[in-house]
Amino acid sequence: MLPYNHKLKPRTREMRKNATPQENKLWYRFLRNYSYPFTRQKIIDGYIVDFFCPSKKLVIEIDGSQHYTEEGIEYDRIRTDLLMSFGLHVMRFKNEEVDNSFANVRAEIERYINSH
Repeated sequence: MLPYNHKLKPRTREMRKNATPQENKLWYRFLRNYSYPFTRQKIIDGYIVDFFCPSKKLVIEIDGSQHYTEEGIEYDRIRTDLLMSFGLHVMRFKNEEVDNSFANVRAEIERYINSH
């Protein structure tokens, strides 16, 4: 069982209500009714991940510009290392990929799921 910080629960509700357009696109046009169940804004330890598929141990993150600053890159590295220490696979996509290459994003997710 993955560690869970119940203090983050109100933040997850807020994040679901205020999802980015890219998160909404991936959720409503692909993951919401996918054959393997996904959850949105899943608490894992002290972090909230964008999407999580427990049966495939898959985390999907949609990254905006804040992830490409020096601080954002380091924060994401530490976060990804922790998630991987729980045996999870982390896939990251830029907002622009979801906006402009949605079919490729879907295909990459499906490739991973079909191979695991």
